[in-house]
Amino acid sequence: MTNQNMLGKSRVIVNEKILELAMSISNSNVLPITSMPELMALFDGLLGQRKNNLIKPLEDDNDHKGATKVNAWIDSMRASSPTRTRHDSENRDQTHWTLFHPSALNMFSKIMYNTNGKQIVVFLDYDGTLSPIVADPDKAYMSKKMRVTLKDIARHFPTAIVSGRCLDKLFSFVRLAELYYAGSHGMDIKGPTNRRSTKKGNNDGVLLQPASEFLPMINEVYKILVEKTKCVPGAMVENNKFCLSVHFRNVDEKSWEALGEQVSLVMNDYPKLKLTQGRKVLEIRPIIKWDKGRALEFLLESLGFANSKGVFPIYIGDDRTDEDAFKVLRNRGQGCGILVSKISKETNASYTLQDPSEVGEFLRHLVDWKRTSSRSHKL
Repeated sequence: MTNQNMLGKSRVIVNEKILELAMSISNSNVLPITSMPELMALFDGLLGQRKNNLIKPLEDDNDHKGATKVNAWIDSMRASSPTRTRHDSENRDQTHWTLFHPSALNMFSKIMYNTNGKQIVVFLDYDGTLSPIVADPDKAYMSKKMRVTLKDIARHFPTAIVSGRCLDKLFSFVRLAELYYAGSHGMDIKGPTNRRSTKKGNNDGVLLQPASEFLPMINEVYKILVEKTKCVPGAMVENNKFCLSVHFRNVDEKSWEALGEQVSLVMNDYPKLKLTQGRKVLEIRPIIKWDKGRALEFLLESLGFANSKGVFPIYIGDDRTDEDAFKVLRNRGQGCGILVSKISKETNASYTLQDPSEVGEFLRHLVDWKRTSSRSHKL
């Protein structure tokens, strides 16, 4: 073995030892919470890596350049597929990523410490967060245990579901009237129906529909896409009222390119719509300055926390569209974003959970913490 190879191997061993040490410290309750960011920065420097040297997400592309965009999202999906075998270097990246985005379960006491008496407001994505990702999007049901947990959460904290689904379908899955619902990626927001809305006027509880003028165009594109994608077995187009979802979870990977071409050809005729990618789904939305992050801000304002320092929003989601909400929280310097993922992704979230079962566990911890703290305040 050459000296250069020996040096390279030594660096790998040292980096792995540093990672092990950093992970044990990050999950420890011994050190003061305020010292953690400085320690993480130190370890980042020692490792000689940047946090964002991970899987790069597909960037939004609004210019609709057919072949380039099709190839881009196909490459992105292949790169982020959790079913493929990991190489040693990817495992090290995963460990490094977990160091900077530790488990929200392991860090629960630290998260609660940071609430510091502030009002917790809970925001949750639906698919992949409250329910598992399934082959048939129409069968993405929550478990009974999760529904009970969600009902308990809403009893103690203002709670909102923020999803790409249309409001009607979202409510049919959740069936809890005491929640806020933001469907169509936040473009269709409705308040709780079991008490008077904080906004004036509407008996149906609708608070905001910023993309209502695009409704005829969305319906038109939906009909076209249904026809155009019939030639791709397994493809499914879902109308989410103010946006569309083209699901390809059941499409053979060899047909992804054909599906992408069909979608891109349709999109070329609609420059006021944009195409983005989620978890084995293509999302078509109006080009307006509105997303899940804007929906989060609107809901905080509706709850009376527009410029308040006394609020601690917790947003849990698994999709790229949730990154807009994570970014808002990071920019506000308030609350925390929690990404639901088993694989490393570039993210603005601070913490991670593996899957919906861990989301449920975290929410139950939150309910137990609230009950305990309420009892202690009465003593």
